[in-house]
Amino acid sequence: MELNELRTKIDAIDDQLASLYDRRMKLIKEVGKEKAGTNRYVQDLTRENAIIRRVTKAVDEEVRVYCKQVFETLFETSRAYQARFMRIPSGIAEEIRTNIDSGLKVFPDYASVACQGVEGAYSMIATTRLFPLSDITYFKNFDGVFHAVEKGLCGYGVLPIENSSAGSVNEVYDLMKEHKFYIVRSVKLHVQHHLLAKRGAKLSEIKEVFSHEQAINQCKKWLGKTDIKVTVVPNTAVAAKMVAESDRTDVACISSRECASLYGLNVLAANMQDNDNNYTRFIVISRKMEIFKMSNRVSIMVNLPHTPGSLNRMLNKFCTLGFNLTKLESRPIPNSSFEFMFYFDFEADIENPEVVNLFAELENGEGQLVFLGSYYEVA
Repeated sequence: MELNELRTKIDAIDDQLASLYDRRMKLIKEVGKEKAGTNRYVQDLTRENAIIRRVTKAVDEEVRVYCKQVFETLFETSRAYQARFMRIPSGIAEEIRTNIDSGLKVFPDYASVACQGVEGAYSMIATTRLFPLSDITYFKNFDGVFHAVEKGLCGYGVLPIENSSAGSVNEVYDLMKEHKFYIVRSVKLHVQHHLLAKRGAKLSEIKEVFSHEQAINQCKKWLGKTDIKVTVVPNTAVAAKMVAESDRTDVACISSRECASLYGLNVLAANMQDNDNNYTRFIVISRKMEIFKMSNRVSIMVNLPHTPGSLNRMLNKFCTLGFNLTKLESRPIPNSSFEFMFYFDFEADIENPEVVNLFAELENGEGQLVFLGSYYEVA
């Protein structure tokens, strides 16, 4: 047969498939309504596996694996459609529904906030963007921020979660999981590094530079053209403070313009970063789940089983529901054999019942779900 004749036959089969799919989904809707009345969970793996075994035996061996993939996708769309008519039970889903039912509030302008570093740090700059009126308390490390919020010393904490060059801040993700905290807001901060020194100091006289490790790594090209000694310190603002308080005139720091004003330093070199498209995302953490108005971004962590197709099945859920995935990152789980924790960020309306049902499905499914929060990201 010629190509056009083959395509005509395929078109006729496709029309039959579409008609059969429509009939199947009408029945799926009835199944969803029936399950809703009994408060049963949507997925029935035993039945799905039995169907796959049956239908794959009915096709040529050469196409069995493709048949299996088709039916797995069919089950995925069927579950998503069923979920429209159900309120799938789960601890996470019920907590989210409680937040929504009580009415979403406006994000506050004022709060007591915990930050890592000292005055002038990028965390401080992010905090003032997030909370125009804020009472900031500084801590030496990320753990101190979490403990301050956990003990009620501060209402919220502001922490870096991701950098466009260095990737995710895994320590913060680990602490989020350990403390069972939630993200309630975020901001993407354009980070520009400058070489700061005491007034009167000259660039040609600088022998040592202080800064945070990430800032140093983001200025490698500039530093590589010099013989200046580089010393790592806990924070870019700490570095500025060290230079301001030092008796030496041959030291400088890599820090922000805000630190130059705050500590009375001059800018010897501006925009030192290798990549001008350098952004750091900061998050606001809370010890309790709070969902505010305008929340349109969701962050989750999922520990998927080390089995073929587990990630693909997860991605199919986002595709089926039409969610725009803005972040997908994997990270090996410590003390495990080839198991990974996946970070997902996606755009979704948390008040959409399909979104909440997705969390319920994930919590009841094959992977371990950690709901990190639904929030709005300040531009």
